[in-house]
Order: sequence, then C-alpha cells, then structure tokens
Amino acid sequence: MERKPKITVVGSINMDLVTITTQVPKIGETLLGKQFQMNPGGKGANQAVAAARLGADVRLIGCVGNDRFGQDILQHLRNEGVDVSDVEPVTDHTATATITVYNEDNSIIVVPAANHHVTASFVESKREVIADSDILLVQLEILLEGVQKAVEIAKENGVTVILNPAPIQELPAELLRQVDYLTPNEHEQAVLMQQLHDEDISGKLVVTKGSQGVSIMNEGLEVNVPAYNISVVDTTGAGDSFNGGLAVALSQGMTLRDACEYGNAVAALSTTKLGAQSGMPTKDEVAHFIQGGRNQ
Repeated sequence: MERKPKITVVGSINMDLVTITTQVPKIGETLLGKQFQMNPGGKGANQAVAAARLGADVRLIGCVGNDRFGQDILQHLRNEGVDVSDVEPVTDHTATATITVYNEDNSIIVVPAANHHVTASFVESKREVIADSDILLVQLEILLEGVQKAVEIAKENGVTVILNPAPIQELPAELLRQVDYLTPNEHEQAVLMQQLHDEDISGKLVVTKGSQGVSIMNEGLEVNVPAYNISVVDTTGAGDSFNGGLAVALSQGMTLRDACEYGNAVAALSTTKLGAQSGMPTKDEVAHFIQGGRNQ
C-alpha cells in the first residue's frame, strides 16, 4: 500500500460569510446581493482540506471559538478526513472572513478572533506533531510568533517547510532563511521585493499568478509553469488549493516544476465551483483532469 504523506498545517480556521453580487456598493450605498453562503474557511483549514482530499495524512493545528461556528467547522473538517486532535476551542469567537464575490473575483475582510490564540507557546505544545511530519504548511493569518515557532520546530527536525505569506506582512530575515519554499502571489511578491532581494531565496520562491500560472525563481532565472485553460466560477480558495497540491506533490518526491504543474491542476479545478473548500478536487479528479490535457 502506498504510504500517505504526513502533512501538518499550522494556521487559521474561519467561517466564511460569502456574498455573491452583480455590483459592488459605494461607501454608504446599499445594494441587493445575488446569493449568500456560510462556508468553513481560513487559509489553514483550506490548505488542510485541499491536502486531505488529495490523499495525504493531514493534521491541523489551530484554534476555534467555543461557539456554534467552531463546532460546525470541526465536524466538517473531520468529515473531510482532517485530523483535528490539535485544534483547541478557546473562549474567543471563531474567526470570520467576509467575502464579496464579484465579476469572477473576490475581496475579503478577516476578523482573526480565535486565530490569535495560536501563540508560540501553543505551537510549542504541538512539537511532537510537527516533528513527525513530512511537510509543514504555514500561512500568516495567525500570529507571526506562532508561525516562527512552527518553522523553528520543523527545521530542528528536518521537516520541509512551505510558507504561503498571506496576508502579506514584513517577515523576519531568519524566517525567510529557514523556509524551503515561499509561495507568494504577485502582490505579495511585490511587497516582499526588497527583502527577497536581500536574502538568498534562490530555488525556493514560487510565485502564483492566477490565470498566468506559476513562476519558479531560481538563480535569477524565471521558469513559467502555465495555468490550465478552464471556465472559472469562483477563485476563492484557488491559492490555498495550489499550496495543498504543492505540499502533497513535493511530499511524494516530485520535482519542484512537476509539483507546481500538479498544484496548478488542483487550483484550476477548485475554481469551477463556488466556495473555498467545497470546490477543492479529490486525488482521482486531479488525475483524470491532468490525463485529459489542458484544453478542457
């Protein structure tokens, strides 16, 4: 039997409040929306679900509120095959993300709440889980001290680290040196430009560019991995789907370029349905999609 890769995700867990609209209101204006949904989300939970659907053994480390949103999310994650033994309820509210979907794109406001309980000491208490992983996947919707501690533990134990620097902020130089792969989008890359120039990130920078695919930056050279041609319904969660796919592919021994190709396929399929997690494809769906070629 093929061994399942062990992927640990340390990150955010949100309830997404999604409004689909045909126009965006101006300041002070009220409009009628087209549709509303409540979906489990958060970049940490999204990436955990993406990797689990692709066949990985996934453990999620994080916090939810001691409220109905938290209870519903934990049950949903269990149903998706994510191990939530290391997700702890706190007295704060579960984090929320208010998402407006307009013209095949989205804008998002996040209220962190319980996510800010993922401190360095909280992550330290999960040391054995991180140390036993093949891949550590982290983002920036939790406290930076929690991210740094998770990466520190991973590197002490030879675990490969993928950092998705979103939402973007200035990062400590030591953190940039410790990660194995950094996966910003174009906006995040622009914000980090000076830092990336100052630090040796050769071979570890993977820039996601939406419909333009992915660029791998290595020793001053840019290698483009094209996106798949597909009809887009909703881009929410596409980046998280890519990162989940990248983690799974790398844990299975693929080259970085092949792993990005795989991640692109996962991301493409995720845009064919509404919602961040609901559109994420399974391992078999991705295999079938890749076999069918690019013109789908």
